[in-house]
Amino acid sequence: MPPPPKPGVIPLAPLKLADILGGAFGTTGRYWKQLLGIGGAAYGGTLAVVAVTALIAYGAAGEHLRRLLELSADEDPATGDIVPVLTGLGAVWLVGAVTFVLATALVYAAVPAVLQEAVLGRPTTFSAVWRRAWSRVPSVAGTVILVSLVVMIPVVLAMVGFIALMISVITLDSAGAAVLWSAFGLLGALATAPLAAWLWVKFSLAPSAVVFEGLRPVAAMRRSAQLVRGDWWRIFGIALLALAMAAVASYMIQMPFSFLGMFSGAIGGAALAEDPNPASIVLAMSGYMVIMLLGQLVGQFISATFPQLVIGLLYVDRRIRTENLGPVLAEAAAAAPTPYGPHGP
Repeated sequence: MPPPPKPGVIPLAPLKLADILGGAFGTTGRYWKQLLGIGGAAYGGTLAVVAVTALIAYGAAGEHLRRLLELSADEDPATGDIVPVLTGLGAVWLVGAVTFVLATALVYAAVPAVLQEAVLGRPTTFSAVWRRAWSRVPSVAGTVILVSLVVMIPVVLAMVGFIALMISVITLDSAGAAVLWSAFGLLGALATAPLAAWLWVKFSLAPSAVVFEGLRPVAAMRRSAQLVRGDWWRIFGIALLALAMAAVASYMIQMPFSFLGMFSGAIGGAALAEDPNPASIVLAMSGYMVIMLLGQLVGQFISATFPQLVIGLLYVDRRIRTENLGPVLAEAAAAAPTPYGPHGP
């Protein structure tokens, strides 16, 4: 029996684990410029927006911050100084959160757009990937938010339990309401964690369905549930392995940035010891923060791209297994480019 055709990074047949991981690495190797370009534009743009917002906030509340930093240990801060500083910090956090979600949605949309060409063995350009990914950002962002809200339930409950536990420890109120809240939160997290994991896997293929098939968030989640049915444990295991591999790679890449950050902080600390004024404090912290942010951005790029490449290939695999997509993909690889649809590439 002849081997299945392989016009791109995977054979057009039901995929084994080695095929999926090899396809993810192969896509990264062949299309690294497009992926890196999208990731750099997305997360670099996020960093730039947050930096501009921080500068604006500092310009608006810098004088209040300076007065707070100049307070002695026995002086109480004025409410007129605290409120502007907290407002500025809240604005920076909000802008950062929104832009980070949009950046992640852009990367999540770009990965299936690249995979579509990688599976068929066709070249693509940064501009083509950008246009296709950008057009799907709203739907991908909506899908990511909906799935995240479901998955975050046990995390929120665990945070409630942890905060309540800390309150009970600090106040030594072992029989108070804090203990009850702590038990409720921790038990609730344990009870809902399996459900959250089940739902996460059930809807994990939704971002790929958004891009490949042009679906909206709710329809993409229904499509993901349909494709995952009957193969939950396999998808869970492979996705978990991809997340672990990305986490290890991200940690190893961030280590040099951590060392550079500590070196920069040591230099800034020496300068701060000689001249402990607010400007020196900001200067000492800025170098450390910039280096650590760069490390976080590189790590986030790896964490966002590799697992999504694996999940995108799982999406293709499920369609090959359940919808006999392999022959259609083989025809498409030899023909003119055709967009993915519900029953075709």
